[in-house]
Amino acid sequence: MPDLTDRIRACRLCAPRFAATATAHAPRPVVWFRPTARLLIAGQAPGKRVHEAGEPFRDPSGDRLRDWLGLSEDQFYDRDRVAIVPMAFCFPGYDAKGADLPPPAVCARTWHQDVMAVLPDVRLRVLVGGAAHRWHLGTRTGVTETVRNWRGHAPGTFPLPHPSWRNTGWLKRNPWFGEEVLPALRAEVAKVME
Repeated sequence: MPDLTDRIRACRLCAPRFAATATAHAPRPVVWFRPTARLLIAGQAPGKRVHEAGEPFRDPSGDRLRDWLGLSEDQFYDRDRVAIVPMAFCFPGYDAKGADLPPPAVCARTWHQDVMAVLPDVRLRVLVGGAAHRWHLGTRTGVTETVRNWRGHAPGTFPLPHPSWRNTGWLKRNPWFGEEVLPALRAEVAKVME
């Protein structure tokens, strides 16, 4: 396990890709898991603030996600119980217009099978965003349809939209998410975190 986390932290596969982005940054993998974790949060990729802080979801999206899960910061950042494994461990950068680039697929291909193999105690998977839905569920539907069909994956898996402020409009257009999904999600998270 320490060897795996050390290898991920040392990964520089995407250095040329990141150097060519508008942000021209170096890789900084954010690794946050231990084999004892019971709750897996599979996100997209770290944002710029997370890249700088070195902690996952250390931004407004993380505040919203913690609220959705019903977890305090201390609970959320307890690596012994919560594994946070994004589809790419590094900030992918921005394009020329300032938009987030997608997580490089090479990261999941390189690391995810090994990471999932060292997480034998995971009882609940929370899949945040379309890239996580596709990798963990094999879905090819859009985020709305995948999340709308959450009951087909519960209670062991919950597909969620990304908690970004950019999705505030989506949340307003889909009130069923707050009314149906979040109470069920919080109940499962509470069970797993006991």
